[in-house]
Amino acid sequence: MEFFLLTFFLIQFIRKRLETATKLPEWDKLLIGARYVSIGLMAAYYVLDESKLVSWLWYPFVGYILWIIFTKDEFKPVRSLAQGSFPFIAVALFVSFAELIVPAKLYRQYSDYLVTAKVFAFIWLFAVWYNSQKQQRLLDKEREAQRVKDEINQAKKEALEYLVTERTIELTRQKEELQKTLDELKSTQAQLIQSEKMASLGELTAGIAHEIQNPLNFVNNFSEVSVELCQELEEEIQKTSIPDADKEYIAGIISDLSQNQQKITHHGKRADSIVKGMLQHSRTSSGHKEPTDINALADEYMRLAYHGLRAKDKEFNASLVTDFDPTIGKVDVLPQDLGRVFLNLFTNAFYAVAEKKRLNKENPAMPDYKPEVKVITKLFAGKLYIRVIDNGTGMPESVKAKIFQPFFTTKPTGQGTGLGLSMSYDIVTKSHDGLLDVSTVPGESTEFKITIPVNG
Repeated sequence: MEFFLLTFFLIQFIRKRLETATKLPEWDKLLIGARYVSIGLMAAYYVLDESKLVSWLWYPFVGYILWIIFTKDEFKPVRSLAQGSFPFIAVALFVSFAELIVPAKLYRQYSDYLVTAKVFAFIWLFAVWYNSQKQQRLLDKEREAQRVKDEINQAKKEALEYLVTERTIELTRQKEELQKTLDELKSTQAQLIQSEKMASLGELTAGIAHEIQNPLNFVNNFSEVSVELCQELEEEIQKTSIPDADKEYIAGIISDLSQNQQKITHHGKRADSIVKGMLQHSRTSSGHKEPTDINALADEYMRLAYHGLRAKDKEFNASLVTDFDPTIGKVDVLPQDLGRVFLNLFTNAFYAVAEKKRLNKENPAMPDYKPEVKVITKLFAGKLYIRVIDNGTGMPESVKAKIFQPFFTTKPTGQGTGLGLSMSYDIVTKSHDGLLDVSTVPGESTEFKITIPVNG
């Protein structure tokens, strides 16, 4: 009975302590088999009326279990308990041998001592087991405490890493915002410096233009008078009685002089137009915005620009298309300034279609071209939209990028100052807080887009 309790208890303790069912499944099967063997031996012992043979079979069975425990590294944690069973096994083995070789009378005389020794050995085994369990519980508590501590430390570490990451992201965002603000400040500073330079340049330009205009007027006036005087002189020479050869020689000189004066007049007028453009470009409008019929203003300047070109080229014709929004009514603008914008845009549009017609006339492959200039107005969402569209020559991207720069022009010398669109851009963007943009398809069309905010 004692060996049954020993083996059964030892097997159950090993399975529980080592968790063989999950961690050592192969050994768990063997331990369960050993448990059934111990049950079988216990049953055989009582069935066979406490057979001595069955009693001796316990020793190799227990010895085999102990041999596995002390030879296999998997069972190292339970060796201390196995060692606690040695006194009990030694006493039981001594009792069994004494029962075989000691006379029955002498054995019975000391049997009580032997039983007492066996009981104390069993108590010792129980004490060892209890101490082992106590140590194991303390160890488990320490491990659990360490695990909780590790989890807390890991949670703190993760929380700290999260805070560090969040702080890094926030610092990076603030750095980017500060960098963006710094870049904007630098850009604004550069714009202010450029604006100040342009303002100073505008004042200087206006002053120079004013100073140039008076002597330029004298040059133009006297050159025109000189042409007339050359004509009169040529007529008077014909009335004299000097030889014809001399008359022809003098007439040739007068003709050269007249041509020189005409060239002076031509280039003087060209310089005069540039000066007037500079004055217009540098002039700051001091007028107040007035309620203006935008549709009527656009139509008036469209026809004015058309007839202005027709006066220079009698053969020029173009279709004038209007698509006016009748709901616009009157809008507060600077009518004279906006009229100059319309005049510049329409003049450029008619020039572009006239140039394309001339090129197509020289190219027999495209005889069916019909010039067309279109103006569209629309009031939507508190903004006034104006579009001036032509089906003329268009412009390449290189020209489009510079189209609003002062003194930039694509027209031949004498036909453009390069200030019209620059002045128009300033009027729309600065005087009306609007936008002036251009889109173009080279060789096909150009569209100028004006957007002006309208107070409700």
